[in-house]
Amino acid sequence: MNQKARFKILSGIVATLIMSSFIGYDHSAYASSDLSALRVGYFPNLTHASAVIEPHVYNAGPAAVEALYANQIDLAYVGPTPAINAFVKSDGDIRIISGAASGGASFVVRNDAKIQSPQDFVGKTFSSPQIGNTQDIALRSYLLDNGYKTSENGGSVNVLPASNSDIVTLMLKKSIDGAWVPEPWVTTLVHQANGKIFLDERNLWNDDKFVTAQIVVRPEFLQAHPDAIKKFLEANVDEINWINNNPDQARHSFNTEYQKLTTKTIPDDQLKEAFSRLDITYDPIVSSLYKSADNQYKIGFLDSKPDLSGIYDLTLLNQVLQEKGLPQISSDVNSTESSTTQQSSVNSTSQSNANTASVVPEFGSVAPIVFAIAIMGIVASAAKTRVIPRL
Repeated sequence: MNQKARFKILSGIVATLIMSSFIGYDHSAYASSDLSALRVGYFPNLTHASAVIEPHVYNAGPAAVEALYANQIDLAYVGPTPAINAFVKSDGDIRIISGAASGGASFVVRNDAKIQSPQDFVGKTFSSPQIGNTQDIALRSYLLDNGYKTSENGGSVNVLPASNSDIVTLMLKKSIDGAWVPEPWVTTLVHQANGKIFLDERNLWNDDKFVTAQIVVRPEFLQAHPDAIKKFLEANVDEINWINNNPDQARHSFNTEYQKLTTKTIPDDQLKEAFSRLDITYDPIVSSLYKSADNQYKIGFLDSKPDLSGIYDLTLLNQVLQEKGLPQISSDVNSTESSTTQQSSVNSTSQSNANTASVVPEFGSVAPIVFAIAIMGIVASAAKTRVIPRL
């Protein structure tokens, strides 16, 4: 892949990571096998024939899932909680087809909040990006594990959901004592809002790995357009491998696109710090999703313990991995064969008559952002599409 194409791909990742957008098109969903655009959803906190990609921002996963069911997007990068909720509430009308990121979330508290241990949580107020989103579930589950109920349940700890950018303001004003957030907001709170990392969420999981972002699609679309989705997954795998093999270039490209979107840049040392706490991977880390579902049930966000049988369809991903000579991934929660090995990237190939689709990632973490934007660029460049950022 040439440098210009790579830059376009990374541009797509940045937009995805920063803006939780989706790529849209204006014909009826699944109406024809001739797919004119692949609409992809993603966080701020991505395909065939000529296509127009129009990013739209979502603050967190639940909003991206709503867009998916409203037929505004075809694919989405979301966290485990939105994927679980969608599967349960729709009686299984969603599939996870690939991983995107692991880690990259932490519990940050103000340095002057006098919090040294969970014993100091009484009377404190903490934030998460959105009620019911992945970090919100993690925060509430952690509080419960340490003997705390939230104020709405008669407890002594307040949880105040707010957008990631508002959380920074709330910390600076001392209106909250801490927050459970994804990168790059963890690093932002530490360097700009007098915060310190109280808990890196990786420390709560086996092997320090847990799914932060994954790609989801409705089964009807998956069955109607397998070629478009496979092409997307090829680009996804290639870009993940490139990012992991070229971290300095990836950070530079991310910052370039971040500046276009926000007029600001993140100091390279801070961006490097943010990336150090996450892994960009196509492995969906199946066992961690099931644990997340247990956490939702435990804190009362699900009425019964969910049966997630059928939530994964890794068929196309494993076809791509096999063709590239990479280890395949099992969707069996008890399997130990799942691999997160990242090998050298393989240049993705695309057919001149390929169709395109739109994908929307949940915005919030650096991983999905960088990742989604990069893929958008890869696919768009490979398919000679026009990429139109609409912010």
